[in-house]
Amino acid sequence: MISYRPSFPDDGERVVEIWRRAVDATHDFLKPEDRVAIEAEVLAFLPTAPMWLAVDDADVAVAFMLLDGAHMQALFVDPEHRGTGVGRTLVALALATRPSLTTDVNEQNVQAVGFYERIGFSVTGRSPVDGQGRAYPLVHLRKDG
Repeated sequence: MISYRPSFPDDGERVVEIWRRAVDATHDFLKPEDRVAIEAEVLAFLPTAPMWLAVDDADVAVAFMLLDGAHMQALFVDPEHRGTGVGRTLVALALATRPSLTTDVNEQNVQAVGFYERIGFSVTGRSPVDGQGRAYPLVHLRKDG
């Protein structure tokens, strides 16, 4: 049984592990040097960032969502739990307290773009580079609750 809760400081290591496993499973378009640089950036903030977790019966995180107001900065699901509804439920939890939700997704991550479109997000725009100026185009998405 999966439950949902805010993160605690002790969850940081597991959250980073989920990020690594999810990126390795879905971001094969990243250049190796960019993957290393992005991970360094992630390690600087992710372990201590406040977020929502999907946890299993042993209270081990299987997915996480990082919000900044009405913008979802991150949603990552451990590959072993993809397709189980945990990502969809985390998005629903965010929408329960916000009238709308936005997010940005790497355009090359077609699985993620498809996921968001299937759950009702609409494309609102595109950017030719990611948030750090790397040549990874972003798709901007929005869903109204």
